[in-house]
Amino acid sequence: MPRRTATMLASTLMLIALLCAGVFIPVPYSEMSPGPTVNTLGEHDGEPVLQISGRKTYPADGHLNMTTVRVTSADYKMNLVEAVYGWLAHDSKVVPHDTLYPDGKTEQQSTQENAEEFSQSQESAKVAALKELGIPVQSWVIVSTVVKGSPAQGRLHAGDVIKAVDGTAVKQPSDVAKLVTRHQPGEKVDFTIVPAKEQAAAEKKNTTATTTQDVTITTTTSDDSGKKRAIVGISAGTDHTFPFTIDIKLADVGGPSAGLMFALGIYDKLTPGDLTGGKFVAGTGTIDDNGKVGPIGGIEMKTVGARDKGAQYFLTPADNCKAAAKDTPSGLTLVKVSTIEDALGALKDIRTGKTSDLPKCTTK
Repeated sequence: MPRRTATMLASTLMLIALLCAGVFIPVPYSEMSPGPTVNTLGEHDGEPVLQISGRKTYPADGHLNMTTVRVTSADYKMNLVEAVYGWLAHDSKVVPHDTLYPDGKTEQQSTQENAEEFSQSQESAKVAALKELGIPVQSWVIVSTVVKGSPAQGRLHAGDVIKAVDGTAVKQPSDVAKLVTRHQPGEKVDFTIVPAKEQAAAEKKNTTATTTQDVTITTTTSDDSGKKRAIVGISAGTDHTFPFTIDIKLADVGGPSAGLMFALGIYDKLTPGDLTGGKFVAGTGTIDDNGKVGPIGGIEMKTVGARDKGAQYFLTPADNCKAAAKDTPSGLTLVKVSTIEDALGALKDIRTGKTSDLPKCTTK
């Protein structure tokens, strides 16, 4: 066999071997890509996304789109060829698998966590919107979860309202941990609670629960990576009673990143006129009860998805601005926001044509 032919054959076989290796050898990466973009003012699967009853609402025909990101599943084994393609593609992003699924988190665990975060984001969006409108919302601190095998198991239950710890009134979730950690492990701590069943019954009758119970729990030592401290094995959260019904009908979406857009959609439906002035506005960002907007993951994929859908403006959390501005899709203006007030101010500038006044995202 001529040397040239042998060399070409050897090179071809090596190339085939490398391609096979690239296809069959898994790499520890996952992929993110643009997900669905849904108008919070419109319909999804045949029904309105935002449904409000018991309060006058107004037509809202604009676009205030929430954005999502698709990710490969926890058990998906990406190969080298797919990873290289993802790194080169404009509409996808390859990240280390542990970024999306830390500590060996399973698909089921991730889905459950995302569902819980999505539910909490809806509640915070409602509170933030109504506060901005000056509509009072009743709030109280509750037991969110009870750790299995902890001192609190069987003594406290999810949904119990925490009125006080050691006789000190509790006003926000962080108060609970502060009061418990004043103790040394092994000491007793006294909780004054409204049992979840009593609270639920009162809410159903639209009254205030008055029956309280005192529960004494012996603390134990924390076993996490932080400083050793006294704990009882619960996490505290916030629950609310709204003066009218607000339902958010959107399935198959997880995580907290739609909070800002839900809040703006609720605000728009409860006020006359159109917040967007007919412009196509999309955005993202977590939101807390006080209207503060927080950063999210996958910002580059969300801007691509929004622009592909037709968005002209994208409300961007301030902490995501620098990353988003590095590769802004053509025709999309990134607007920097830190609070719901910032977002409403930006929407006013957009609908009145004062776009030069918009706080735009930059790479600096």
